[in-house]
Amino acid sequence: QVQLVESGGGLVQPGGSLRLSCAASGFTLPVYAVGWFRQAPGKEREGVSFIKNTDHSPYYSDSVRGRFTVSLDDAKATAYLHMNNLKPEDTAVYYCAVDTPSIIMKMFLPGGSDYDHWGQGTQVTVSS
Repeated sequence: QVQLVESGGGLVQPGGSLRLSCAASGFTLPVYAVGWFRQAPGKEREGVSFIKNTDHSPYYSDSVRGRFTVSLDDAKATAYLHMNNLKPEDTAVYYCAVDTPSIIMKMFLPGGSDYDHWGQGTQVTVSS
């Protein structure tokens, strides 16, 4: 059973930085991707970034490209999302997901795939 634990959220002023962590366990995929998603109040969940374990190639949504950096520590099965120059519109609960790269990429598409292993998420609030 896949278990995901997100942490590192908090309250930060505009322009500030945070580093989120996603600790994954219970999966045995030799090739996988870790995706970061967020959901703001009253809005649908949106894909933010993902990284593949094979070559650590990252993907970023237009809204965060240039400000966020995703990384992966394979040995610890932990992914990180380094968020810089945070904006009020980044306020959301942030979640991670682990699955095959094709499944994770489908989750970024409009009406993307369902996911059965969401963690509790971590709240990020950007406000002065």
